[in-house]
Amino acid sequence: MTFIDRFNRRVATSPVGRFFRLEFSGHPKERKGSRFFTEIRAGLATFFAMAYIIAVNSTITSESGGTCVCPRTEADFACDLDQEYLMCLGVVKRDIVTATAAIAALTSFLMGIGANIPIACAPGMGLNAYFAYQVVGYHGTGPVSYELALTAVFVEGFVFIGLSILGMRQWLARAIPASIKLATGAGIGLYLALIGLTYSAGIGAITGAMSTPLELAGCTAEYKDPDTGVCLSHKMRNPTLWLGIFCGGIFTAMLMMYRVKGAIIAGIALVSIVSWPRTTAVTYFPYTPVGNDNFNFFKDVVAFHKIEKSLNVLQWDISGAGPQFGLALVTFLYVDILDCTGTLYSMARFAGFVDEETQDFEGSAMAYMVDAIGISIGSLFGSPPVTAYIESGAGISEGGKTGMTACVTGLCFFISIFFAPIFASIPPWATGCTLILVGSMMMRSAADINWAYPGDAIPAFITLLCMPMTYSIAYGLIAGIITYIILNTLAWLVEKASGGRIVPYAKEVKDPWTWKIKGGILPMWLTRLVDGKRDFWRPHPELDAEERDSHGESKLEKENGRAEAATPRHHRRR
Repeated sequence: MTFIDRFNRRVATSPVGRFFRLEFSGHPKERKGSRFFTEIRAGLATFFAMAYIIAVNSTITSESGGTCVCPRTEADFACDLDQEYLMCLGVVKRDIVTATAAIAALTSFLMGIGANIPIACAPGMGLNAYFAYQVVGYHGTGPVSYELALTAVFVEGFVFIGLSILGMRQWLARAIPASIKLATGAGIGLYLALIGLTYSAGIGAITGAMSTPLELAGCTAEYKDPDTGVCLSHKMRNPTLWLGIFCGGIFTAMLMMYRVKGAIIAGIALVSIVSWPRTTAVTYFPYTPVGNDNFNFFKDVVAFHKIEKSLNVLQWDISGAGPQFGLALVTFLYVDILDCTGTLYSMARFAGFVDEETQDFEGSAMAYMVDAIGISIGSLFGSPPVTAYIESGAGISEGGKTGMTACVTGLCFFISIFFAPIFASIPPWATGCTLILVGSMMMRSAADINWAYPGDAIPAFITLLCMPMTYSIAYGLIAGIITYIILNTLAWLVEKASGGRIVPYAKEVKDPWTWKIKGGILPMWLTRLVDGKRDFWRPHPELDAEERDSHGESKLEKENGRAEAATPRHHRRR
């Protein structure tokens, strides 16, 4: 054996190797093919695939204004011109850099230790955009304040803890029609791409207008209307726009085509490095009070930035928020359920952990709990909701099979806390094309939508359309669900009224309703507790299998679609 093989064996037989169930550890459920050095390499791959979230989340979340107070005037873009306000936003952005890295480090490490799965966590893309641009609003123009929105996120985490304990998160995710679930991911992708094209958090290629909903932009500041921000002339001539397109977009896309690890980070780094010199036309540090303040912080390079303005700023007086607080809470709940549950299951299936009989995976309960706890802790740091990351697939594809992969990723995020000056100095045109590319990857779920049946296809399209067009994930979900209910309820009534003679076109290919879960809604430990088992926390394989048979669909039902005569329960008990 080589030195690496011997070292892998030595680690595997140690208490650490047995805890993570590495191969050759002697654990009854050891993960075949798992090696110490492979887990380290996988953790690094996951970090480099998702480290962009430090810069992107801080850019998007700080656009809400945080705890900074914008001086309102008649001009729509007065906040963008007020130097004192912009300096305050710079502090908020640095706060979110620290918060993002810290919460990603904590939750990823807990996911590895608690659930022993190679899946990392961080503030969620899409959720942060909804938080910043819809709930709080650009520079605080939304219906809910930054502090109150964080309170909604904090409450959401505790609601998730309760749902996780009761095993309801899986059921809630399946209760939504498949077409709406698939369209949600694709719609969020379009929403992110739209943000990446705008001026506030992207490359500045488009802007809002009066006569048209959107208008081509890309001009420098002196050619913009001071009241509306619309380009009066010199469109598409801003050098930062083309720097973002070619170095942040085309370059990154080419690296992704050749499956280069860390392609997104490479694109962001290239644009940022080009933008840091102060004497160029694309500098992020112009000779202004804001530019000087940002450059002074950037020169530190390695420094720990203490969270100053966004730490524990929750507001519990919701009397003035009206229904908007409830709408934000419900939307955070629903979108995060779909996002986290879908990511966890897709990554667990990719890693080969999913039990096809129960559609569950080892460590799922603890994974849900870590996600829920991370959401509440993150809100105390001033961060939008935390979720599992699909970029964990980069580590899994490198051979990551245990929680050691997630722990390594968490350790890398912890180290990045001390490089806050670097991450806080990444310009928005460096991350704009990243949002577009992430959106393109999220669009792949649209291919799985059932376009053959109008009752599934039309609500899915409405969801896809309304998310970017209304600039709201919540409104897109509401529009899609209501459309689905109306169309399919009316079709059902017509079919019943006609005695089954009038049925919708292509009804035979309609997606089935997936609310029914093999094994019932409640988790096995809760079922054992209700049945009076004193050791309810211990698995009972034979009894659990029996419970799954009594609650779920039998094999004969699955094959023939006919009800099987149920065997009396007491005859099946042992």
